[in-house]
Amino acid sequence: MSAKRSIEFSYDVFEEISQLPQEERALLKAATAILKKAYAPYSRFKVGAAIALSDGRVFTGNNQENVAYPSGLCAERVALFYVMSQHPDAEIQAIAIAAHPQDFELSRVISPCGACRQALLEYEIRIGHPIKVILGSEKGEVYRIPSVSALLPLSFTESKLKKEG
Repeated sequence: MSAKRSIEFSYDVFEEISQLPQEERALLKAATAILKKAYAPYSRFKVGAAIALSDGRVFTGNNQENVAYPSGLCAERVALFYVMSQHPDAEIQAIAIAAHPQDFELSRVISPCGACRQALLEYEIRIGHPIKVILGSEKGEVYRIPSVSALLPLSFTESKLKKEG
């Protein structure tokens, strides 16, 4: 016999960036500013990420493409890996992600790819508290998600590598 289960999560939706609290608005603006420096000549889809630490510092990253597509890296992992390589004991409080395609108008928020979600989840587990995720841009709706784990239900974690029992 089978059982049906469901997974749900809630998130906040703001009509525009001005409705965010000041710190979150500043973080999203930092993500939007850094996306302009992204190296995205192939997809022409620029993405920026800004990470806020518990001590107030903010670090940014943007997507870096390569003609051999798998060799590039997403904005979220560029920022995350920099922060954790230079500040391994830092506590990440939030990440803001913004995108701007060069060939069309983006009318919705974008969310991290699966690889970025997995990498962010690893650090969320490592630091032992939720990392808030803010998705948006300078125009349009903004989503605030309470944790990375909400974006990656039924996730693959270290505990799956160990024998049960």
